[in-house]
Amino acid sequence: MSAREAILSGIRRNRPAGDFPLPPIPDFAPLVGPDLVAEFADRLKRMGGRVAEAPEGGDPLGPVRERLASAGVVASAVPEVEGNRDLAQVAAPADLADVDVAVVRAVFGVAETGSVLFTQEELRVNAVAYLAQHLIVLLDPRDILANIQAAYRRPDFARAAYAVLHTGPSATADIEGVLIHGAQGVRSLTVVLLPRG
Repeated sequence: MSAREAILSGIRRNRPAGDFPLPPIPDFAPLVGPDLVAEFADRLKRMGGRVAEAPEGGDPLGPVRERLASAGVVASAVPEVEGNRDLAQVAAPADLADVDVAVVRAVFGVAETGSVLFTQEELRVNAVAYLAQHLIVLLDPRDILANIQAAYRRPDFARAAYAVLHTGPSATADIEGVLIHGAQGVRSLTVVLLPRG
């Protein structure tokens, strides 16, 4: 028996009898107004990200086409954007170390925090959201929720083996308050509001 199995076996043997349901999640009043798209964009901007806005009736991906065209390696997990790094062929996360731009679709966004949720289904390789230099996220505006409590009630958390909320690009600050983006992860995070096909 491995150490892990011995520990888990000991926990199971010593677990108190009875059913112990999780406490109910309180329903907090949203800290955002009724325009969830505007609130989401504002919070995302505060965290160093941005919502790429296309002109009315224009190409929704227009604001990111230049970044995609200038990228050497594009890893796309969405049918709307063609990449040149096939995520299905990635054998190890280190294979993504040279990715300039990754394009993924978020399950949903959270207006209160400017966050987007990814699961293993959207990312295909979990590390792509961290190792790429720039992250472009497609988000259906109808999938923007008011707050974290609404997000936790979604079934995506319960059925996903891996789920992560991203809020802006990677950032760190030193003691003097100098903020640096991209220190440990993506240097930029751009959200494109694009309804699901």
